[in-house]
Amino acid sequence: MSTIEAVLSARLYRECYQRIAELVAPLDDAGCNTPVPACPAWTVRDVVAHVVAVAQEWCDGRLSGVPTDAYTAAQVARFDETSTVDLLAAGSEAVRRLDELARSRGLVAPVGDIVSHEHDIRGALGRPGARDSAAVGYVFDQLVDMLEPPMALCVIVEDGEYHTGPADGDELRLRTSRFETLRWRTGRRSHAQLVAMDWSGDPAPVLDALYLFGPAATDIVE
Repeated sequence: MSTIEAVLSARLYRECYQRIAELVAPLDDAGCNTPVPACPAWTVRDVVAHVVAVAQEWCDGRLSGVPTDAYTAAQVARFDETSTVDLLAAGSEAVRRLDELARSRGLVAPVGDIVSHEHDIRGALGRPGARDSAAVGYVFDQLVDMLEPPMALCVIVEDGEYHTGPADGDELRLRTSRFETLRWRTGRRSHAQLVAMDWSGDPAPVLDALYLFGPAATDIVE
C-alpha cells in the first residue's frame, strides 16, 4: 500500500478516535461502566481500553492475525488501574504514533477495528452518529471486496450496487446501507436479523458467508 493510502488510513483512524474521546471523556463512572451489547463481556471503558491497546500494539508490530478472547481480555486488564483521563491520553499518543508511522513507514492503521468499536460504544450509550463517516465508507469497501458468497450476490447501498460471487446462475439481491454492511459483516447482527434483511429471495445459501465474525448471539438494535 502506498504512503498516500497509509496516511489516509491514519487520518480516518484519528477521526474515529477523536469522536470516541468526545463521547467518553464526559462520562462518570456509571457511564464508563455501561454494558456494550455488541461486545457482551465488556463495558464502554473496556472497549476503549481494547482500542488503545490495539493502537499501541499495532505501532509496535506486536499484532498478527485475529486476537483470541484471552488476548483481548489481557489487553483490557492492562489498563485496570489507569484513570479514564490517562487512558484517553494514552490513546491520543498511540494515534499520534500511527500518524507518524504512516508517513515514515507506510504503516496502515487498523481502521476496521476502531470504526466498529466506535459504533459499539455509540450503541451502548444511545448516541448514534457518524454513520456516513469516511471511515465507514472506507471499511465498507474492504468488507464488500472480501465477500465470497457461494452464489451471485448484489449488495445495493445508498449510492451503488456491488456484485460478487459466481458470475453464473440467478443473482440474489440485498438492499442495505454502508453502515449496516459494516455491522453485519463484523458480527453485530444476529442470525434472525440477517434473515430479516431486505432480500430479493431466500438468503439461506449466503448467510454463512455474510459475516467475518459472529453472528451476534442476540439481536443488536442500534
